[in-house]
Amino acid sequence: MPSVSAHVAATLARHIDHVFGVMGNGNAYLLDALERETSAAYTAMRHEAGAVVAADAFHRASGRLAAATATYGAGFTNTLTALAESVQAHVPLVLVVGDEPTSGPRPWGVDQIALASAVGARTYTVGRADAAATTVIAIEHALAYRVPTVLAIPYDVADLEAGPVPQAPEPTLPAPLAPSPFGAVAVAELARVLRDARRPLLLAGRGAWVSGAGAALGELADSTGAVTASTALGRGIFPRAEFDLGVTGGFGAEGAMALVHEADVAVVFGASLNQFTMRFGELFSPGTRVVQVDVAPAATHPHVGGFIRGDATVVASALVDELRALGAAPSGWRESVDIAALRARERGEGVASDGRLDPRSAAARIAELLPHDRVVVSDGGHFIGWANMYWPVASPDRMMMVGTAYQAIGLGFPSVAGAAAAKPDSTIVLTTGDGGGLMALADLESAVRTARGRGLAVVWNDGAYGAEVNLYGLKGLAPEPMLIPEVDFAGLARSVGAEGVVVRQLADLDRLATWTAEPAASRPFLLLDLRISTSVIAPYQQEIIRVNS
Repeated sequence: MPSVSAHVAATLARHIDHVFGVMGNGNAYLLDALERETSAAYTAMRHEAGAVVAADAFHRASGRLAAATATYGAGFTNTLTALAESVQAHVPLVLVVGDEPTSGPRPWGVDQIALASAVGARTYTVGRADAAATTVIAIEHALAYRVPTVLAIPYDVADLEAGPVPQAPEPTLPAPLAPSPFGAVAVAELARVLRDARRPLLLAGRGAWVSGAGAALGELADSTGAVTASTALGRGIFPRAEFDLGVTGGFGAEGAMALVHEADVAVVFGASLNQFTMRFGELFSPGTRVVQVDVAPAATHPHVGGFIRGDATVVASALVDELRALGAAPSGWRESVDIAALRARERGEGVASDGRLDPRSAAARIAELLPHDRVVVSDGGHFIGWANMYWPVASPDRMMMVGTAYQAIGLGFPSVAGAAAAKPDSTIVLTTGDGGGLMALADLESAVRTARGRGLAVVWNDGAYGAEVNLYGLKGLAPEPMLIPEVDFAGLARSVGAEGVVVRQLADLDRLATWTAEPAASRPFLLLDLRISTSVIAPYQQEIIRVNS
């Protein structure tokens, strides 16, 4: 007879095709049932946080729901940083964990429901009679509210016989949010404003991509003649790159950000307008009329002058219809400016004054050599600007920064596994620092094993926690806690079957050129250990330093 764990596994597999995890006492029966009785793929990770990160990255890259799994106790608590990131980034996933027996906690037990709740995740606990139905409820909650949920299997219930697996109902999901009658009036008013605008700007974030708004936003840009731009997580959402300024905020090119300041009307779709996107309040000029379109209950920045609550696709399509009815003509602004020139970046000096590699030069050269089918996954740290500034991506599902919502580092290597499973025909490019890379080292092996010849890791190795050096070192704090002895990441990569290359000058990147030309099936995972200078401070970090001075 199928067990409770088999009920959970079978029901999960009807809605989820990939599970990432670390096996232990609490999930052993679940993993046995997944392997033996379902078609769901399982990828073993080496740290429980990595399992959640991989499931998170899988969703960001594919739009599909994935699951993570860990045992109870220490296995569960190891997931909490990654779980908090997924909550704050609004990434749906299901974390299946073992839990204390129904008889109560054991001496080594912790209150897992309270811990999950503390980071914003709801827990559903299965029983012998309702395992399948409870699993569907957890899936439905994750998808409807765009958050991770925890599905707990009590230890003494996991292997109990539960009878045939029932056909549980399908999850019920809400329809895209349409504006209220008041919102519909605001849409009509905004269409008139856009009709009369001389310098319209459209800005989109990841929420617009999740909505599927790319085509509708492209049509709206054509209808208005708007220049377009995106947040870091929305890069590539607009169809016409020739009129797109690229990323806004501290990652944005100075010329592009100056043009944003000239906009008379800016409409923001699916972007939270955090302090980094808003350049700490300086993205728009005081004369810009800023309207935000979002499913949030209210505007998320004080510079927003008008707010329409609704799905990005629904509102963008309605605006196109309204403009058509008004007989509106494009403004012509975007054709009057040289967008390509405004997006230009400094290429650096090759080698900085301290004799180490200039990260700007390395980033620019790597951009020329990267495969076109790339998916970029980023850890957190000072280096985070270089990929966002220099490496274009084709669409938002090809650029993910797992960790930034929660301001975490050390989630880079496991992100590779999730992205590789989601996009098996693409090249997965990790950008990480030496601090975050060391923190995530348990899943270096996972990255190499899962991506194989489709995997490339770029480690910005400056021998320091660069963000702390730039902010607190400049304030005169003791530098010793901010420093890291130089680590041979190339050697670490070789120890788990990858090829590692130490890069001290631009010519050392020639190996990336030959690697890119090789068939993915026969080449190794490649790790580039860039020995970069700490003297070059990314522009976004300069903004942070200025604000905190």
